[in-house]
Amino acid sequence: MNIDFRQAPLYAIWETTRSCALACSHCRAETLTCRDESELSTEEGKRLLTDVSSMGGPIVILSGGDCLNRPDLAALVAHGKHLGLRMYGFPASTPAVTPERMTELKSAGIDGLSFGIDGPDAVSHDSFRKEEGAFEQSLKAIETARAAGVRVAVRTSVAEWNYPHIDRIIALVDTLSLSCWEPHFLVPVGRVRSLRGISAQDFEDVFERLHKLSLSASYDVKVSEAPHYKRFSLQKTEAGAETKRPAAGCGAGQAPEQAVNSGNGCVYIDHVGNICPSPWLPLAAGNVRTHPLAETYRDAHPFRELKDPKLLKGRCGVCEYNRVCGGSRARAWAVTGDFLETDPYCAYTPKAMRVASQAAS
Repeated sequence: MNIDFRQAPLYAIWETTRSCALACSHCRAETLTCRDESELSTEEGKRLLTDVSSMGGPIVILSGGDCLNRPDLAALVAHGKHLGLRMYGFPASTPAVTPERMTELKSAGIDGLSFGIDGPDAVSHDSFRKEEGAFEQSLKAIETARAAGVRVAVRTSVAEWNYPHIDRIIALVDTLSLSCWEPHFLVPVGRVRSLRGISAQDFEDVFERLHKLSLSASYDVKVSEAPHYKRFSLQKTEAGAETKRPAAGCGAGQAPEQAVNSGNGCVYIDHVGNICPSPWLPLAAGNVRTHPLAETYRDAHPFRELKDPKLLKGRCGVCEYNRVCGGSRARAWAVTGDFLETDPYCAYTPKAMRVASQAAS
């Protein structure tokens, strides 16, 4: 997939609502029990989708909250499909995932739905979600969507609490007849600040497992908020190992050579229209009600800086892979307060630093 991230994002993520029946501890958003009256309206949402399409951005993710709490969801999906966009939804696994609703979305042209599973069994998943029966509800939601003919994915938040269970989670994912599995590496923003991610070396360990899985899995493996997986994959290729180019996810083909990063391949529009680099780097650069989306994404602060690898600091700044990786700008911001700083959870020492160290010794 060829796309110039300076001009258009691969992913436009729209937080369609912040309303959700769940209050998961790993959700970056402060969810609401009722829909906010200031949410983008149906017509505003359609204009947003038109703007994404006019930029050349191919993929829209309808997130939340719970996107199923929008009664106009199917109409928005249909409008996006009319514009030629690939439309995906990230609903919560609740009783709102009904056969009728899934059939409605299938008829509207939805390209796929992604449900969360964060543990290999009910004990681990439910204890983390703090909701008895959440694991079974997720499995039921997956089956309900699949029975309606909807392409199904699973997203898993990878952090300290479930890192020891990664192999068991993979074993479970293998049984679910998925189109895509999306391991999302925790970024400590919003309510997630109280949770612990994994170490830089643990990232490398998970990368090794994901790389091995990608060579044999019947589904796509799409890594989220770990752009240094691109560096890891390139290192494998350079070493002569068999590799498979990372996927864009859910049938969208191969991902671009360059890793998607906050504000550089990704744009996020929150429920009231604020334009941010990503859900995990929520620095508003404007609002779709008052600012052109394309102009904001291409030229506004901090989008402008996020697209320029020459501005990166520390190890990321001198890394030979920074144009294809760049490190997680969201994680750098969450941990250091500076979105241009080194990604603190990358274990790689750039060649320039190794050469300098050898020369000094």
